[in-house]
Amino acid sequence: MHTPILRASAAVMLSFALTVAPARAEKKYDPGATDSEIKVGSIMPYTGVFSEYGAIGRAEAAYFQMVNDQGGINGRRINFVSLDSGSEAGQSLALARQLVEQDQVLLTVSTWGAPTNLAIRPYLNEKKVPQLFVADTNSAMDDPAHFPWTMGFQASKRTEGAAYARYILQTRPDAKMAVLCGSAPTDQEWLLGIHDGLGEKASTTIVKEVSFSYADPAMLDSQIMALKNSGADVFMNLAVGKFATEAIRQAYDIDWHPLQFIPNASLSLASFLDPAGLKKCVGIITNARSKGWLKPESRQDPAVREFVDWMRKYNPEASLRDANNVYGYEVAQTLVEVLRKCGDDLTRANVMKQATSLDLQLGMLRPGIRITTSPTDYRPIKQLFLIQFDGKDWVPLGQIISD
Repeated sequence: MHTPILRASAAVMLSFALTVAPARAEKKYDPGATDSEIKVGSIMPYTGVFSEYGAIGRAEAAYFQMVNDQGGINGRRINFVSLDSGSEAGQSLALARQLVEQDQVLLTVSTWGAPTNLAIRPYLNEKKVPQLFVADTNSAMDDPAHFPWTMGFQASKRTEGAAYARYILQTRPDAKMAVLCGSAPTDQEWLLGIHDGLGEKASTTIVKEVSFSYADPAMLDSQIMALKNSGADVFMNLAVGKFATEAIRQAYDIDWHPLQFIPNASLSLASFLDPAGLKKCVGIITNARSKGWLKPESRQDPAVREFVDWMRKYNPEASLRDANNVYGYEVAQTLVEVLRKCGDDLTRANVMKQATSLDLQLGMLRPGIRITTSPTDYRPIKQLFLIQFDGKDWVPLGQIISD
């Protein structure tokens, strides 16, 4: 009696399975993704006053080339469209529109600089285009409540400044500190961190603060002389790139030799310390997140050896002494992991879903430093450690410091 009913039910179930199975296997794409390609955009200063940071974009392109040579991501090649800002933040919005509306990228990654990222952030969030792993350490890039499509990458300026200040309290409690910082609001976050770290001692420790405009580098001459004349024995040289180089050189040339600190953004030997003169850089302190790679003994570490081998094969014209290459390598690795996790759901919403659920240990990160994110945590790297220049290379100073 029940056989016809069972047969009919089985037929219905088979029909349902046949309709559901293809849906489950369906590939989902937003603009910038196809069966064969994932298009990724970026804006970098390949020319202009900050052109040294173009090395980041070239390193990322080299890493993506390696991935493509190995078969791509789930069979899809990365098409990396990286535009030159000419170091002009005023060009940024037009370039972002070009990437989204003409080039039709799936996402942007590692765009360099605070003014550029702040300029394009409203547009990319309005268009719901991921603005991932921006090369800017302002805490404003960790604001998922207001800008859910924008994500930073490394520890913030405020964390950096606080780490320097606490080191001074521990090692030179009677120090007199002079601070040089850019005049833009985005640069002032370092000062907030220094005041955080010094606490109630800030008013007695900081004897002079001056600012300068990146549009008028000639200001540095008088500002550094004023800092020297303050009697300070600690110099917070919070200038970026070749401006840090010039401040290092000027302080040394006027016979001022305080304990000096520079930002992580200015630590590249090839780009910023070599031009200053290594003799003038001895003793400078900054911070890092990555392992050393220049000393031969460091290459006993398989991850370091892998990075060096990659540099020689895929980025041979770049200097191994340029830390910007490590930064680009790490960002590219992280993005590749995000895209792999996306599988065949290459929608912008899924890109952000995967980017906000990371727990990743990169080979070049110092043990104890991990990439972790969540829907409420848009700062993938929250730790750093201090390093000091010994005349040849950077030497670690102490333990890992967290936000």
